[in-house]
Amino acid sequence: MARCGRHRYMQGDFMKDVERNAPKVEARTVKGCQDLLPEDMIPRKKVVRAIEDVFERYGFLPIETPALEHLETLLGAGGEETNKELFRLESPEGDPIALRFDMTVPFARLLAQYPDKLKTPFRRYACGPVWRADKPGPGRFRQFTQFDIDAAGSESAAVDAEIIAIMAEVMQAVGIGDFVVLVNNRKVVDALLYGHNVRCPARHKHVLRVIDKLAKVGIENVRLELGEGRMDESGDPIPGVKLDKETIDGLLSFLAIQADTRHGIVEAMRAALPPGEQTDAAMAEMDELASNLDALGVDEKHAVFAPSLARGLDYYTGPVFETILPNAPEFGSVMGGGRYNQLVARFLEEPIPCTGMSVGLDRLMAALRYLGVVPEEKTIVEALVMTLGNVPVSEAMRVAAELRGNGICAEVYFGAKRSLKAQLSHADRFGIPVAVILGEDELAQGMVSVKDLMAGKQQRADISDHDTYRKAGKATQVTVPNTILIDTVRNLLEHDRGQSE
Repeated sequence: MARCGRHRYMQGDFMKDVERNAPKVEARTVKGCQDLLPEDMIPRKKVVRAIEDVFERYGFLPIETPALEHLETLLGAGGEETNKELFRLESPEGDPIALRFDMTVPFARLLAQYPDKLKTPFRRYACGPVWRADKPGPGRFRQFTQFDIDAAGSESAAVDAEIIAIMAEVMQAVGIGDFVVLVNNRKVVDALLYGHNVRCPARHKHVLRVIDKLAKVGIENVRLELGEGRMDESGDPIPGVKLDKETIDGLLSFLAIQADTRHGIVEAMRAALPPGEQTDAAMAEMDELASNLDALGVDEKHAVFAPSLARGLDYYTGPVFETILPNAPEFGSVMGGGRYNQLVARFLEEPIPCTGMSVGLDRLMAALRYLGVVPEEKTIVEALVMTLGNVPVSEAMRVAAELRGNGICAEVYFGAKRSLKAQLSHADRFGIPVAVILGEDELAQGMVSVKDLMAGKQQRADISDHDTYRKAGKATQVTVPNTILIDTVRNLLEHDRGQSE
């Protein structure tokens, strides 16, 4: 038995040596992806909850779909550019599959697959990662999170108006007051292009893609791309649509239309479009949209009709919308969407009219940080339970259980360094507001020490003298009977919240 035990020990020791000497794997993140640490996830989850509350007030229900879809489900749904950006894979059975590029196409698939369970009209929201093999850049990732709502089963522009109203409410719910939801209609753009004899489907799509770049590249570069083309910043050629000068001038003149009200924009667009059934249908829809936005109380400054808005995806068929932040224009659109009445027809004989929008959660969070709307938070722990001397760990566990049972988020300190200084440094590192300190003498007397770490930090902020610094720290610590521990911690937390507001 002894030899067997010795053999096991030597074998274990040998394996440790093998592992120690093995080549180390470099720890790195895949290009175009990001790791979200606690200081990223804590405010992010709060923002998600605030957005969910808005969605649910309008009757949207949660659903979830797989990250993987059959390749045929995704191909062609978003256009040629999107096809190129798909992450393509093969299932163990040899089926061609791909990572979803948005949440809308999977929703269209659901409507076709579960007609008995998802009877229209139906409203849903969903949040999850999507993937596009795009060129990564600041705030632009290959894996990113979309937070979507979609309403299926109605062609009424009143439903589009509700989507726009939700976009406005989401901005207010996350603490942004200065925002603009830009609104246009693909039918308006179609009437405009038809009136200028741009009727070839491929050319039509090319014009839409160029117009969609307006905010990014500026009017002069758009003019060049509508004509013969231009060179990008790296010197690579960008092919043009090759429209004539008169057509380009007409298109750009229409895109520049402005007015003080949404109804004013509609009248200006009606005057600039060629007369006919296509124009009449587009303007009737925009009139209805404007009237319903008024009925919903959406401020004119928060939802603006913008003739230059195009949106790039091919599946849009009616109103389109996106949200921009005037105080953070470098982040571009933080929300966008539109009506897609034909997307479900890829799966069914009968189309199901739909409209919806998506929150770009990663871009929104970056903008919120830039604007100073979300505070820095490294932890959700409200109280750190510490022990001094020979206090048994079981006592710390008992106190932590009592705190948690009363709705207070508590953590027991289990670090290797057990000194008071080390434990307080841990609390300070993560911004934990309250320390519950268990000492041998206090424990014997049925007492416990409670320290307001946030108040102590504030009081010591401008103190340079060592003795005064220590006294200020002790002034924010009290020793109380176990029976009033919960009330004491609650009062300190409420005080700290009041100070931070």
